Amino acid sequence: MQKNQNIAIIILAAGSSSRMNEHVKQILPWKQTTLLGNAIAQANAVKYADVYVVLGAHKEIIQRNMQLEKTSIIFNENWKDGIGSSIASGVNHFSTYKINYDAVLVSLADQPLVDTNYLNLLLTKWQSNRNKIIATKYANHAGVPAIFNKNYFSTLQTLNKDIGAKEIISANLKKLMVINPNGKEIDIDLWETYQKMLQKK
Repeated sequence: MQKNQNIAIIILAAGSSSRMNEHVKQILPWKQTTLLGNAIAQANAVKYADVYVVLGAHKEIIQRNMQLEKTSIIFNENWKDGIGSSIASGVNHFSTYKINYDAVLVSLADQPLVDTNYLNLLLTKWQSNRNKIIATKYANHAGVPAIFNKNYFSTLQTLNKDIGAKEIISANLKKLMVINPNGKEIDIDLWETYQKMLQKK
C-alpha cells in the first residue's frame, strides 16, 4: 500500500462461540498464538493500515488470556444483535472520535487462512477501483473480508442484524468487485471444523 492511503482494518471478534462446545473461539490455539492473535498479526503486517478489534461476548476472558495492550479495542455492547452491530460499532467509533479514513476493511477473527497476502490483494484491487466494494467470493454470495470506501460509512453505521454487510453488498452489485480467495475464506464456526483445520496445518 502507498503511505498516503488511510485505511482501517476492523477485525470482528464479538461473537459468543455458541456452536463451539463451550469453548471461547477467539482464544483457541492457532500456530504459535490464538485464532484472534493470528488475525491481529496478519492485519498488523499490512502496511499503512490501522487495526481495530471489536469485542463483545467473553470480552473479559479474551483480554485476560491475551496481551492486547497494544491493540485498539472497540467494545460492542450490542453484540447479541449480531455481526452487523459489530461492524456498526467499529465505524461508529471512527465517527465518535472524528478519525478520518478513506476506507475500511472488515475481516473476521475466525478465518485463520486469511493472511496478510490476501488482505494486501484486496487493498491492491481497491487502490485501482476506489469507487467499488471489494469483497470475497463465496459459493452463493459475496462477503467479508471486504473493503468499503468512506461513502458507505453512514450505511455501515446502521447495521444491526446478524447478516453483516451482505445487504449493502447485495444492494450495490453494480459497484461490486469479487475476489476469489482460493479456499482462504473457510471460517471456524463449529468445533469439528476447528479440529479438522488443526490436522491440516
